[in-house]
Amino acid sequence: MARSLLEELPRIVSEGRQAAERILEGLERRHRVRLQTREWVLPARDAAAADWIAQVQRQDALQAAATGTQGWCNRLIYGDNLLAMAALLAGDADTPSLRGAVDLIYIDPPFDSKADYRTRITLPGVELEQRPTVIEQFAYSDTWSDGTASYLRMIVPRLVLMRELLADTGSIYVHLDGHVSHYVKIALDEVLGKPQFRNEIAYCYSGGGVPRQEMPRKHDTIFWYSKGAHWTFNTQYRPYSEGTLQRGRTAVKGADAQLRTEGTPINDWWPDVKKITSPTDPEKLYYDTQKSEDLLRRIIEMATNPGDLVLDLFGGSGTTAAVAEKLGRRWITSDLGKPACMIMRKRLIDQGARPFLYQAIGDYQVEAAKSHLGRSFRIGDLSEIVLSLYGAQPLPAEENPLRNLGQIGFGGRKTLVLADSPNKLTGDATLRRAIAQRDHLMGGWDRVVVLGWNFEPSIGQSLAALKDPNLEVLVIPPDLLDRLRKKGGIEKLRGQVRFSSLQYLTLKPSQRAPTAHGERLTVTLDNYVLLSPEAINLDEDHRLRLHKVLAAEPLAMIEYWAVDPDYDGQVFRSVWQDYRGNTDSDGDPLRVIAQARFDVPARSGARRVCVRAVDVFGFESEVVQDVPEPTA
Repeated sequence: MARSLLEELPRIVSEGRQAAERILEGLERRHRVRLQTREWVLPARDAAAADWIAQVQRQDALQAAATGTQGWCNRLIYGDNLLAMAALLAGDADTPSLRGAVDLIYIDPPFDSKADYRTRITLPGVELEQRPTVIEQFAYSDTWSDGTASYLRMIVPRLVLMRELLADTGSIYVHLDGHVSHYVKIALDEVLGKPQFRNEIAYCYSGGGVPRQEMPRKHDTIFWYSKGAHWTFNTQYRPYSEGTLQRGRTAVKGADAQLRTEGTPINDWWPDVKKITSPTDPEKLYYDTQKSEDLLRRIIEMATNPGDLVLDLFGGSGTTAAVAEKLGRRWITSDLGKPACMIMRKRLIDQGARPFLYQAIGDYQVEAAKSHLGRSFRIGDLSEIVLSLYGAQPLPAEENPLRNLGQIGFGGRKTLVLADSPNKLTGDATLRRAIAQRDHLMGGWDRVVVLGWNFEPSIGQSLAALKDPNLEVLVIPPDLLDRLRKKGGIEKLRGQVRFSSLQYLTLKPSQRAPTAHGERLTVTLDNYVLLSPEAINLDEDHRLRLHKVLAAEPLAMIEYWAVDPDYDGQVFRSVWQDYRGNTDSDGDPLRVIAQARFDVPARSGARRVCVRAVDVFGFESEVVQDVPEPTA
């Protein structure tokens, strides 16, 4: 007979604690989890960029970053929040550990197992729906695979790490509804301590239909816990009702006590904070779990002071970061969904946020492999899995010491397959080595296929320059290890994995022209080649619609693009951005502008310009150009 959830709960909490302890023990290891900075964003909505003062301010910020004097920088992190917290706790040479440094954690973890989290994408003349991938929606695959029990297995180790990040006077607010709130309350008592429970807040709202056989559900629950015996608390007030004001006016006439000027101190019943329901609400971003700025403003102002650090590990639409920014708090937010990270990045740029970092989990695939294969795994183990799922047989050991080479024979043609390491970027050197092995290894091969996890920014240019018809580069699915873990083995996943073609961007020749204060840079998009549509999680009808858009207007696939005018080959520093929905640029909500024209300080010699683009499905591509100095 199956055990009840209440019987399972002690073991779930114990195992969650053990999982968190293993992560904490690994923080001192040489190969601990790190964050990679994918972009240093200096928000600039101005498309024409005639504002020289703004350009100078951005350049000053870049100089501060280059000299290490910029101080704190807010962060948007893409990836599993368990790994993100491990990296924040570990710290690195540039950023110390944030253990005990976070003043407020607000989380709104997904809690509806039946929710529809497909991404709705609007292209010119076409509406698409992308089904969630496993890696981007782990909360609706692994988290709900065994109902509430698996949800609790997900949340408990994360709560343990959150407690480690909290300052001694810090608080955590956990936003849930009736699906799992009672069970999570027990887990919170176990992890943070029952004496640290401060309150249960009822976040009330109106609107919606009226169920026929039950009462309408009109509130969420927010659990508030402090880490220690002392915590930050700033009393918040709501405006007086008209009845209270009338009674106050009457009391004043009778020389009685006057009303407070601030209003009525709030209690744990919040009927006055709006919920985003109307499609005409100016805040609405069409993100299913979006919370209102009023809600986060109340929580942040109540639990923190200016300059304090706020953390949201299920960032969603980015309301926490957006409000923290407006209130002068420091912030970190993360999400596993690429669409969510894209929405957050655009939202922060749109509101003119201070410069912030867009980061990802360093060596994510290595960490996922360790989780699946054990901490003693080797890269060769992972390469053998990739080759097997691609359908290649391994080469003899004497010819294949790294275990990353395989072979396929079909129709009288021999194909060499190279599975590159997740620890490195697949680029020009890898491609040239693969060609040499194709031509000389074991008497030569007809063609070679390179399977890569991550790619150098100039990979598209490298492929174009090589012009080798017997070289193919394919992308290893980023959710491969998550799917492998969920399926329980290679055999159950065989035949279901698609290795897709590489997406890449091309530019027209960029131009530099002298100005009174420096020079003007003009960068123009040329073409965008999408990652194979067959690899995107669409149904057949929507895939056909996508093909039509690709054929007619490939640049319409671009969701966001940014320019670094002085790329150092390490950190992409974007000082100009445009994105769909930035109607200040062109008035067109469905397209980005294809040309960036902005002023930069003059410099001698060639300028290395890097452009990064993100398409509507969240896939990134980069291209680098060396632009010669303008002639007099």
